[in-house]
Amino acid sequence: MDDEPKHPPEAGPPQLRIDKPSHIATLSLRRPAQRNSLTDDDLHALLDAIAQVDAEPAVRVLVLRADTTGQPRPVFSAGYHVGGFDQGDHGPQLFERVPEALERARPLTLCAMNGSVYGGATDLVLACDLRLALAGTELRMPACMLGLHYYPSGLRRYANRLGLNLAKRAFLTGQALPVQRLADAAQLFEQVVDAAHFDAAVQQLATRLAGLAPLAAQATKQSLNEIAAGRYDEALLRRREAASMASADFAEGRAAFAARRPPRFSGR
Repeated sequence: MDDEPKHPPEAGPPQLRIDKPSHIATLSLRRPAQRNSLTDDDLHALLDAIAQVDAEPAVRVLVLRADTTGQPRPVFSAGYHVGGFDQGDHGPQLFERVPEALERARPLTLCAMNGSVYGGATDLVLACDLRLALAGTELRMPACMLGLHYYPSGLRRYANRLGLNLAKRAFLTGQALPVQRLADAAQLFEQVVDAAHFDAAVQQLATRLAGLAPLAAQATKQSLNEIAAGRYDEALLRRREAASMASADFAEGRAAFAARRPPRFSGR
């Protein structure tokens, strides 16, 4: 009933929810009281969730978002829990493995950045294929202020997504970059949306992505990432092109276009 008391979601490690009928999975950060800072256990949970999504062919879109319940100002993630660096069992490349896995994930990935993002968590945002941002939020990278040279793949993503000048500004000044500036200068976000319309915008874009022909969309994503990373292999790209042209999805796409109806893609 509407007058029943509302209980805040239970805090804990990242949680994966898969909705097979919609072909959309949602991976949520769930430590709002800690500004969704990420522990080593959280990083392992994220890796496990991405692997689970990769192994589930029904999932065509993965949405990454955060629980910001009770926060005075919404924070998507404050980054890595710095106390982890002092633990003897912390693997120096553990954090890097998460955005790398996210970037290589089979489904299309959408970051619903429903709060400001700091430190290493900024790379989770950049690793996604597409991004929506909550109006009034910001992105900040304080690595150099902490005495840290950032890991290589993260630097590559910053330079590729933001461009060299904005990437240098982010790292070498350590100052916050408003999302609207990143949208205007680097076209980093598909939209910057106010709180009242944010969830609807996320759902609309995720549904649109889920309606694409999955084989073609996933192969195209992979090819574009390889080209951006300097790994252009024309023979491989030609094979993917030929596979898409021979697919049932391409036949369905042509038939749907001719009949002026929505396509029903099967992923074959």
